[in-house]
Parts: sequence; structure tokens; C-alpha cells
Amino acid sequence: MDDRAFPQEEREDLKERYALATERIRQIGGEESVPLPYRDYFRRMAAFILEMDRTLADTGSGARRNWSLEELKRHNRALYEDILPENYGRSYANPAYAAQALGEERGRLLSFLCAEIRGMIVYAYEYRLEDMVILCELFLEVYNRFEEENLPSYRELREILYWFVSDYTDRTVSYRVREQVDPSLSFAADIIREADLSDVRYLYAFGEYISENELATARFLNTLSEEEIAGMARTFTEGYRMGFVKAGKPLERKTSVNIRYTLGFERIVRQAMANFEEMGLSCILYRAAVSSVNRRGQAKTGYVGGNPNKQYDYDHREDSAIYLDAPFVERKLGVLRASYEAYKELARGHAGPAVMETFGETPFVPEAKEACFRLSRRQQKLSVRYDSEAGRLANTYIPGEERSFTIIAYPIQEIGEDYESIFRDTVRVNTLDYRKYEAIQQRLVDALDRAAYVEVKGAGDNRTDMRIQLWRLVDPSRETVFENCVADVNIPVGEVFTSPVLTGTEGVLHVSRVYLNELKYEDLELTFRDGWVTDYRCGNFPDEEEGRRYILDNVLFHHESLPLGEFAIGTNTTAYAMGRKYGIEGRLPILIAEKTGPHFAVGDTCYSWEEDVQVFNPDGKEIVARENEVSALRREDPSKAYMNCHTDITLPYEELGALTAVTAEGERIPIIRDGRFALPGCEELNLPLEELQSLGKEAKKP
Repeated sequence: MDDRAFPQEEREDLKERYALATERIRQIGGEESVPLPYRDYFRRMAAFILEMDRTLADTGSGARRNWSLEELKRHNRALYEDILPENYGRSYANPAYAAQALGEERGRLLSFLCAEIRGMIVYAYEYRLEDMVILCELFLEVYNRFEEENLPSYRELREILYWFVSDYTDRTVSYRVREQVDPSLSFAADIIREADLSDVRYLYAFGEYISENELATARFLNTLSEEEIAGMARTFTEGYRMGFVKAGKPLERKTSVNIRYTLGFERIVRQAMANFEEMGLSCILYRAAVSSVNRRGQAKTGYVGGNPNKQYDYDHREDSAIYLDAPFVERKLGVLRASYEAYKELARGHAGPAVMETFGETPFVPEAKEACFRLSRRQQKLSVRYDSEAGRLANTYIPGEERSFTIIAYPIQEIGEDYESIFRDTVRVNTLDYRKYEAIQQRLVDALDRAAYVEVKGAGDNRTDMRIQLWRLVDPSRETVFENCVADVNIPVGEVFTSPVLTGTEGVLHVSRVYLNELKYEDLELTFRDGWVTDYRCGNFPDEEEGRRYILDNVLFHHESLPLGEFAIGTNTTAYAMGRKYGIEGRLPILIAEKTGPHFAVGDTCYSWEEDVQVFNPDGKEIVARENEVSALRREDPSKAYMNCHTDITLPYEELGALTAVTAEGERIPIIRDGRFALPGCEELNLPLEELQSLGKEAKKP
């Protein structure tokens, strides 16, 4: 629903405010009332806003439907041209350039304003006139202050921006909550249902940046048969349905599902929508947030297009430092609480997300810039507190014990010349026979259930030396420590996992290269004591402290430390062999990478908010290791029990020397030795590795 659905009186008021604002902005290009060097900034921002005005008019008239593919490409590039890598060095959206051109203090704030104004692309395409008006009026308020005899100080300018964010939280946060639970906000869903997907021009209807990746995906999917598309959609939606079945959760009580994906996959998504609707679920597709108040770092949750510049996202990941204080946190939490209450019936019917990830992009290593805003230690604590309270509110209105999810991944063209072969091999990996893995993994679970702890040691230059303490079973005939995970919510098949006991879990986890939360890490090392991270480093930056800050921001998410929430053993050697065959190990998403070796997750356990829900393995045994010493605090104070993050770090087979289960009596049970499964009954898992070696691919590097 766009703002044209407002009551007539409100709509007329918005139109009048918008007309007055845009008329004033049209005059800026010819004015010299603002001193140099700020004049260029305001002229460029005014020109961008007027381009958004034309885009809004085209949305209202439907003019873009008649444009050629080349016209749409040119227009799309023009919208995002300012932040493309080749232009970003002289863009006011770049905090470093803005600080250099406009002065460090004012420049940083004006760069934030530039980033907020760029959100108008989305508002113009969705015809969200109120959001357009708000940003136009903010821009004019700032411009007027620069017209005065005395330029606004940093404090005065920051206050304008602070109150803009705070005053409109009622609109921005409330709308975001509604987007997540209300199927009637159907902008993207309508495009997918109604477009001619054989004509790739439809991609430009979303207002997202369209790169060659999205175009290539859509074109490739158009070469596949209806049967192939239906098969991929069925794997996706059946995994979701089976998540409810296996957990004993009644899907029939739910009314909606959220689909998150990257543009280009609409043929699969359209069929998935039909499948979900047959289950009685309305499909919600909301866009990744564009306003600072609704973003969390550089992560994007929702549907997305191509990324015009990851450095731009990274530069603005902590823009909330401008306004994040205790009163603002209280205000935002109050709005969030009121919003969930307003949409509580829709929220109660929400079944959870169905996520389709992509992989294959060139690993991104960001540049650290002094000009970027950074949260202070006090603000980091406030951010952690907000995330904790927001997570608790979400769980109150969308209870964890009643919802589920599924997640699957496919490659994009950027992965290289073997794209189509990799895509087809990924489909094969996603549809492996789970019954075969279930039987083999049960042997692993049975052996691990005998252990008091597990030792994991690296091979060669890998410095990993970890001891993972395990739950003690009271009744081994009815209880188990590890979950036998096959392909339902977490596709593809291939892992056994547990929530470790923190006390006694210690050592060093080291990975030479890993890709976490869309960021690349070199020589990542975490040290644990009693299950908590006590030290960390990486080799991304010459300055070791910058590397520590990188981990603090993007792995620890501003927590002073995080517990080890999960220990798992990946068994999908077919996926591993695929990565080695094409030299793409470093580009596999964590969803697949976690199945290609033992992995360790820092943050919450896999059973976060669902610890009291009984879960059983296929053999009928109850999985009792559903909590640790941290999540157990939920009974006293939920704010201390959850970290609201969970990051998997995989130690690949080639860096693994030994993984050994050790019993209380000291018996040592080899699980993996020298990168091969050593437990009797698991020999079949080594076949893809041996086949790979026989083909001479073992040493191929990404």
C-alpha cells in the first residue's frame, strides 16, 4: 500500500506540503546564499531530490512500463551512480570526501543527511509521499540554517538531525513493524505475481540497483523448465513445512510467511508463493531497510537487489552514533512496543522467514575511515540493550516456540565462468538424500553421546586447539546431546550440532580465511575460556587494533564478549568437494560452508527462545542440550540470557588435524583424523573427498 491510500484530507495535505517543498528546492540551483564550499553540496542534493520527484511522477503515471531495457538501465544507473565505486571518491555520501570538502565536523553530518536522502529512491518507487515530504522538509531546514549569517555549529546541526530521527520514529519504526507482518503491503509481491518474468525489464520495477548478477540470474532461470523451477521451489517450501512438522508446531494456526531473497530469482519465488498459499500462508516480502533508524550495521534483512557499493554500506553502518542516547532508546522501544501491540493479531499469525541466499560475490574487505561515525563504548552498550529488548518484544508477539524458518542458497554470475555448472551442482547438493545422511549422522551422534568433551586440533599452520565440554546424559536410552540435522529448515543436509557446556570449554579457534556476515576475515583467531571469548585478532589490517575493532563491530556486535553458543560437525563432503572442484571455498555462504567441517558459533544457541520446547531426533531420543549457562538465565532475567546474534565460524577439513571425542574414563574416540572421517560407519562421507583427490583437484585454490 502506498500513500495514495490515505484519506482524501490527509492526501491533499501531503500533496500541498510536497509541492511547496519541491518548489523551494527547485530554486536552490540558481542561488548563491549558501557560502562555499557548501553550495556545491546543496546544489547536488537538490538535483538528486528533483530527480526523485520525476521518478515519483513516473511511478504515478506508470510511464516506466513502456521504457526499453536500455532506458531502464540508464535510469537505474543514474539513481545509484553517485555511490558506484568509480564515483564514490568524490561523492558526499562518502564520509571521507564530505569531511575533506566540507570540514570534518559538518561534513560527516552532511554525509549522513546525503545517505538518508538516498532513501528517497525507495519512497519514489513505492509512492510513499509522506516519507518524501519528511526528507524534503529536513533538507530545507538544514539548507535554511546554512543561509544564515552564522553557519550552524556541529552541535546545532546534530540537534536538527537528532530530532528529525526522534520525531519521526513513530512513522519509521511503526511502518517497519507493519512491513514485517502485514501481507496487504504487497508492493514486491504484486510485481512478482503480475510481471512477465520472461522479459527481464520487470527487474527495474522494484527500485533496487540492478547489476549484471540479477540480470544473469533471471536470464538463466528463464532457460530452465517449469519442472526444474517447481523442483527448486518445492525443496524450499517443503523444508519450511517440515520444520513445523519435525518440531511438532501447528502450521495450520499460522497465516503468513516472510520471503527474503535477492532479485533475479522471481521464477522460483513466484512458485514458492503459490506453494505457501496452498499451505494457507499469505506471503510477505519487505525490502531491506534504507533509513538509519531501522538498519543494523551493514547487514540487510529483507529482499535486496544488487549492491552498488559495499564500502558505502560499511561507511554508514554506525550512523546511529549521531542520535543514539538513552532517551532515544526509550522512545524507540516505546514505539516498537506500541507498534507490535497495534499489529498483534497479524504478528501472532506470522510463521517466520523463508530465506533464499546468494553466494559468489568477490569477498569484501572494507577500508577503515576516520571520518565515519563510530559508536562510543556507552553507545555500544545502549545498542546491545536495545537489541536485547527488541528481541524480547519480537518473541512476545511472535513467539519462538510457535514459529520456524528455512534457508537455502544459490550462486550468482559473479562466481565465475563455471556459473551454470556451479548452479546445477548446488541444486544437487541442496537435494541430497537426507535418509542416507540421517543414518550416517546417527553413528556420529551415538559416539559423541559417550563423550565428556571433544578435542579439535588444527593441521599444519592452523593453530586451533579447542576443548568443547558436553552435556552429561542422565538417561542415555532416552536422551541425546547432539541434534541429527537433515535438510528441512537448514538446507542443505549435513551436520550434527549441540549447545556446549560453557564451563570447561576453552582454547584457541583459528581459521586462515573465512567469510562472515558478508565480510572477509584473514587469519581470524578467537580465544575462549569457560566458553567465553577472552581475546581476538585478525590479519585484515596493518594496525592490529583496527582488526580488533573490526571483530568487535561485526562478530561480537559490540558485546564485550560472547559465549560459544554452538558446536557442530559438518558432514556434507559433497558440498566441500564442490567448493574445491571449482576453487570457490572462500565464496561459499556460511549456510553451505558450515556443513563442510566442524563449526563454532559465537552468540546465542540454536535453540534461542525455544529452550523449553521438546525436540527429538529421528531415533526418538530427546535432545536435552538446548541451553547453556547463559540462556538458562532467561528464568531470572531474559535481558541477560540472549545476545541476539549467532555467527558460525567453520574450520574446513583441509585445516583440521583431528577431532576426537573423549569419554569421562579417558577413552579417545577418533571422529575425524587428517581431514577424513575415522569413525566406523562413516566411510561413505570420505568418498567425495577421495574422488576429488583422484581427479587432482585437492590442491586447487580459490
